Amino acid sequence: MTDRFDAKDLARAVHAGVLQQGQDQALLAFLRKQPAQRGSFQLAHVAFYFGALLIMAAMGWLLTEAWLSIGDWALLIIPSLYILLITLFALNLQRRAQPVAAGVLAAVAVSIVPLAVFAIERLIGWWPLDDAQARYHQYYTHVQAGWLGMEAATVFAGLLMLRLIPYPFIVMPIAVALWFMSMDLSEWFFGSPFNWDQRREVSLWFGLGLLLVFLGVDGRTREDYAHWGYLAGLAAFWGGLTLVDNGSEWAKAMYCLINIALMGMAVLLRRPVFMVFGALGVAAYLGYLSYEVFAQSLLFPLVVTLIGLGVIWLGLVYQKRREKLSQVMRGCLPGWVQAALPALRN
Repeated sequence: MTDRFDAKDLARAVHAGVLQQGQDQALLAFLRKQPAQRGSFQLAHVAFYFGALLIMAAMGWLLTEAWLSIGDWALLIIPSLYILLITLFALNLQRRAQPVAAGVLAAVAVSIVPLAVFAIERLIGWWPLDDAQARYHQYYTHVQAGWLGMEAATVFAGLLMLRLIPYPFIVMPIAVALWFMSMDLSEWFFGSPFNWDQRREVSLWFGLGLLLVFLGVDGRTREDYAHWGYLAGLAAFWGGLTLVDNGSEWAKAMYCLINIALMGMAVLLRRPVFMVFGALGVAAYLGYLSYEVFAQSLLFPLVVTLIGLGVIWLGLVYQKRREKLSQVMRGCLPGWVQAALPALRN
């Protein structure tokens, strides 16, 4: 069932007796006066997001060492002008009812904040926790306590930007800065060297915590901030989980079960992003079984094929009896669980 209607759809409703003669035109005129839905993804939106990512990359991890040679004051003034002008442009687009373009530009402005703070720290010669100075592009690749000031400023700037331009994509640079901060604080807590096993563990628990936070946010705000929060949380949690060195077969099977649980969460929360990460994890586990455990088996591909057909059949059954299954599911869950799940709240 589509959420888009045109004059032909309404005319068929009149012919079927659902609407009275003349109501179709009145309803069509009313719908045309309504603002465009933000949830509809159009080709222009691809250009907005792609352009924003290009600017983020240019002023972030693709920034060349030549920029460090222009002087600290210039290094502060240029990104500050970027932030100011992009924010003003975004506010102008917001007034002109262009929320998507305004929102992605606001996120771009937030993403440039670390560079401005980096220049300030170079000017005053101060680095958090008395850490040593490093090259700017290492902010995206190296865990280092000296980045904490940049990360805290980015989170603060992002929260302020959400007050000016309440658009969900701004959550992404905030979440990335918090993820970096969790790594840098952990190095300060655990001490150096901060090995890969510790990084994976921190990423896993940070991602899980972020998912729980946005589970509480989901459905309680006018804008869908949980969309990008879930994506950031899943990337951190699933990445840390996948990179854990599971030596035993039981641990690998548990990894598969966790990913199946993510797919179940996609149904409960009605969030396809959980299905994507869960399916990737299950596919990774099946790939391991195919190449390591059942490499000499002729039946394994046939069994997986039958499982795939079974999953498709279950999807068809769910699509056909979705409301009935939802009612059954509601009846099986305690009240506090229903209150916690956005898709089941009244």
